[in-house]
Amino acid sequence: MRVALLADTHGYLDPRIAERVARCDVAVHAGDIGNAQVLEQLRPRSGEVLAIRGNNDVPAKWPERDRALLETLPWEIGLNLPGGRLVSVHGHRCRSVARRHQVLRAQHAQARAILYGHSHRLVCDDAAEPWVINPGAAGRSRTYGGPSFIVLIAGPRRWRLEPQRLPPLTRQGE
Repeated sequence: MRVALLADTHGYLDPRIAERVARCDVAVHAGDIGNAQVLEQLRPRSGEVLAIRGNNDVPAKWPERDRALLETLPWEIGLNLPGGRLVSVHGHRCRSVARRHQVLRAQHAQARAILYGHSHRLVCDDAAEPWVINPGAAGRSRTYGGPSFIVLIAGPRRWRLEPQRLPPLTRQGE
């Protein structure tokens, strides 16, 4: 199973990422979505898109027409995949940046992997279980080298991460 992991779009999804998500089975957005259009642009093969709220997913920052959808989004989700459970949180509630992975691992010890956003930094910490994964920013704000996301290949015995960073778009290229 191919699972697209993304976060921190802040109202804009890089169209090249949307194209790649279409080749995945499921998409999971780890918060700071920005508006309903971002989620509508995610079209994995199954049509299944899961999303959580981030610290910027608040009514004052979302278009009024999208606020009903915003209110349905949870702060955390779990997804059973072949070979284990993926948990998604935004990460803003971990006060200590230095201990963030340790704290997340302690809070979600039953998971095989934990997806989080918030920092906009692409990270694949698979040194211990559960893995702690941040796909970076899939939009255009604070991408630190270009928009990014991760494809998780989940099989019954083996999981594999495929981080993807794209070159930044210029305004003309959008």
